[in-house]
Formats: sequence, structure tokens, C-alpha cells
Amino acid sequence: MFEKYMIVEDDVQNIVENGQNTGFQFGARLPYYRGLGLSMVEEIIVTIDGEKIQQENVSLTVQDKNYTMAQMEIEPEARWEMGEIAHVQVRKKGGLTTGEHKLHLLLNLRVSYMPFPSIRQSEKVIKL
Repeated sequence: MFEKYMIVEDDVQNIVENGQNTGFQFGARLPYYRGLGLSMVEEIIVTIDGEKIQQENVSLTVQDKNYTMAQMEIEPEARWEMGEIAHVQVRKKGGLTTGEHKLHLLLNLRVSYMPFPSIRQSEKVIKL
């Protein structure tokens, strides 16, 4: 239902460190009608132009603090609220080239009252 809002296609940029593109980031919204604690985000899977990014190369910035997946797993307080734009950072040598790219985002969420994972996916063409 909220999957069409997951990827914020006009919020994409390369990450530049010491003059080099070391990856990229994009805005993302939680596809759930309530906020969730970060420890309830089981997986963030990013695929760009058919290339699946390794989980250790993905992190999430929520409320100006960056978390790796390992840090999110044990985070007791931080939340990602409904409608809030967080930023998914992807370490990828060279970042993205100028032009269009196909971005696929999968979020595996653990919702307390559901006896099964809530897996949500979205795919959009983004421009840099």
C-alpha cells in the first residue's frame, strides 16, 4: 500500500569523500502506517542496475544519526516514523554515474503483531 512512497526519487546524490565518489545515498520512507523501532528493521536490501549491494555496505541515517544494520539490530530507542524521510547510504566505489539508474529497495520489517515478516519492495528509475 505504501510501497510507492518508499523511494524518494528526487533525493539521490553521490557521497564524496576526499574528492572521490565513495558511494551514493537516497531518501527512503517506511512503508508502514506506524513508525517502527530501528531494531525491527530486519533487512535493507538495495539493488542498483541489477547489482545487489552487500548488506555490510548499506547503512541508514534517521534523525541525523547513521546506523549500520548491526547497530540497528541492538538499538533500543531510535525510531523511523511514518512519513519521515531517512537516507539509505550505499558504499560503492565510484558512486553513480550521471544519468538514469534502476533502483530496487526491499525492506524486511518485523511487526510485533504479525506472525510473519512484512516484506515490502519498490523499484523506481532515479536520475543523478
